Amino acid sequence: MITSFLAKALGRNIVITVAILLVLAALVPALNLLTAPDHPLHVPTYIVSLFGKYLTYALLALALDLVWGFCGILSLGHAAFFALGGYAMGMYLMRQIGARGSYGNPLLPDFMVFLNWKELPWFWYGFDMFWFAALMAIVVPGLLAFVFGWFAFRSRVNGVYLSIITQAMTFALLLAFFRNDMGFGGNNGLTDFKDILGFNIQANGTRSALFAASAVALALSLIITSGIVRSKYGKILVGVRDAESRTRFLGYRVEHMKLFAFVVSAMMAGVAGALYVPQVGIINPGEFDPANSIEVVIWTAVGGRGTLIGPIVGAILVNGGKSIFTAAFPEFWLFALGGLFVLVTLFLPRGIVGTARQFVERRKEYRKAREAEEARTFATAAEPQAAE
Repeated sequence: MITSFLAKALGRNIVITVAILLVLAALVPALNLLTAPDHPLHVPTYIVSLFGKYLTYALLALALDLVWGFCGILSLGHAAFFALGGYAMGMYLMRQIGARGSYGNPLLPDFMVFLNWKELPWFWYGFDMFWFAALMAIVVPGLLAFVFGWFAFRSRVNGVYLSIITQAMTFALLLAFFRNDMGFGGNNGLTDFKDILGFNIQANGTRSALFAASAVALALSLIITSGIVRSKYGKILVGVRDAESRTRFLGYRVEHMKLFAFVVSAMMAGVAGALYVPQVGIINPGEFDPANSIEVVIWTAVGGRGTLIGPIVGAILVNGGKSIFTAAFPEFWLFALGGLFVLVTLFLPRGIVGTARQFVERRKEYRKAREAEEARTFATAAEPQAAE
C-alpha cells in the first residue's frame, strides 16, 4: 500500500531508483563487514571509493537537471557550488588533523604554518565541529546562489548570457582560491586528511560508510526533486522553461520561481561536494575549473535532461567510461567526450532515458491504436449478424 502511494506520488521509476540506491547503501557496508577481504563477495575498497565518487557526481548532475531540465537555466557554474561544499568539508577535515600534521601545530593547518600565519583566520572558526561544517556545505553554496540569482533574475538575464556569467563566476572563484593569502591552501588546496567523526578516513569501514551516505543522499535528493517537479510549483517551472513571457503575463513572479530552484540546486551541489572530498582525499581550486561545469552538462545531456533519472544514469556511465578510457588512452579523453556530446546532440537529443521513455510511449500508443482498430473491425463485422 505504501509502495503504491509512493509510486503515484513520485513516479514508479523514481521509487525503483530510490529502492536500488537504498539497497546499495545497506548491502555494500554489510558485505564488507560480514566477509573477509579475500572473500568473493567482499567489495574492494578502491571500488567502493570509486563508485562513491560516481554517486556524488550523479547528485551534482541531478542538481543541474533541476534548473536546466525543468527551468531552462543552463548553468555553467555548478562546479562552484560543488567546490564550495567540498571546501567546507575539507576545512573540517583539516581541523581534525591537529598536532598530527607535519609541523605539529594543534591549531593551524600545515599550509598556514608554512606561510607564517600566526593565528587561525576568523572564517575557520567553527569548522572543528562536524555539524557546523555540514551546515556550511549547504548554506554557503545556497547563499552564493541566492545573491547571484537575485541580481541575475531580477535583471532578466536569460539564455546564453546567463550561462556566460555563471561561467565567469566560477572562473573568478577559481582565481581567488588560487591565492595563498585567501587562507584555503592556495594551489595545493586541502589534503592529507586523517579522521572524520573520529574514524580513520582510510579504513575500509569508513569508506563503506561514506559510500552509503552518498547513496542515501542521492536517494533523498531524488525524492525531494521529484516532489518539487511534480507539484504545482514544478508545473509552473516547466511553464517558465517553455514560455517565460506567457508565464509572466499570467501574473507569476518568474524571478522568484527561478531563484528558488537555483538555490535548491546549489544546496544539492554543495552536499555532493561535501561527500566527494573525504572519498577522494583532496580539494583544490581545480574543482572550480569551468571545464568541470561543462562536463556536468554533458552527463545530464547524455542521460536525458528533464527526466531526473537520466542525469544519474549519464553521470555514472560517462564517468565509468572515463575511468576505463583514460587508463588506456588518457590523451584522447577530451576528444572522446566532445565527440560523445556531438553524437548525443545529433542522434539522441532526449538522452538515453528520454529516448527510451519516448520509445515506450510510442509502443503504448501503437498498441492502443491497434486495439482500437481491432475493436472497430470486430464491431463492423458484428453489425450484419445482429441485423439478421
